[in-house]
Amino acid sequence: MSHYPTPADVRATSSFPVPQRAGIVIFRQVSRTTIGYFREVGRRIYFLIETLRAFGEPRTYLPLTIQQMRGIGVDSLPLTAIVAAFIGAVTAYQTYYQLFPGAGYSAVGLILRQSVVLELGPLLTALVLTGRVGARMTAEIGTMRVTEQIDALETLSYDPVAYLVVPRLIAGVLMLPLLTLVADTVGVLAGVGLGIAATPVSAADFEAGLRLNYGAFQVVYSIIKATLFGAAIAFVCSYEGYVTEAGAEGVGRSTARAVVIASVVILVLDALTALFLAEYIGA
Repeated sequence: MSHYPTPADVRATSSFPVPQRAGIVIFRQVSRTTIGYFREVGRRIYFLIETLRAFGEPRTYLPLTIQQMRGIGVDSLPLTAIVAAFIGAVTAYQTYYQLFPGAGYSAVGLILRQSVVLELGPLLTALVLTGRVGARMTAEIGTMRVTEQIDALETLSYDPVAYLVVPRLIAGVLMLPLLTLVADTVGVLAGVGLGIAATPVSAADFEAGLRLNYGAFQVVYSIIKATLFGAAIAFVCSYEGYVTEAGAEGVGRSTARAVVIASVVILVLDALTALFLAEYIGA
């Protein structure tokens, strides 16, 4: 029978000859980091499997889904519109002043549409909502974990994953695309409005630029991104809240970690989406 080493079997670094210690320290640190990384990945995969299984209990999560959709979507509309308006206005204004001599003013409308619809609309909406919605998700679920409310749900024969995670996941997947469409629309309109008011670019120039090389898939591309971002925010933040430990301090750590991880995942998904779908964007 093979024998796997336990912590008691591992020799202390100080027991090795001095010339070997540096290499042993580096090797052990790399080993611990690698094992820890795969352990965390495995835990998240297991949590994903549990979440998919929990979709089989609609009586638990459907009554809560509408409430989460309102919290994630409707309550986030003002913030989404404000951010999109400023982004669209600044993009149009900056684009006009970066035009090289001889470039047509219609280029301002084209660059505004492409920047907002393809990138800034879905990406910034997701990053902003990570701070507003994602942090709240983690704090809510984390507080329930440290106050043993999740244990109480299990005692009452409720599936805590179906009760807490699935409604947030469904709401994130459904509402982020809708918020992104609002952000795209508001951003473009704000850019056009400021451009007409503050630059020599006319409404006809903006219209020509917005129509130039337009394809319906450009909007679909924005929606695909938003759907992936919504799923990432809900899943990452729910997981970090679900595994929270060590009281109020643990809730704070989990919330900060959730926002950071979700933001990084959003940026990675943004890059992967562009890598696989950018060639289909052109009209």
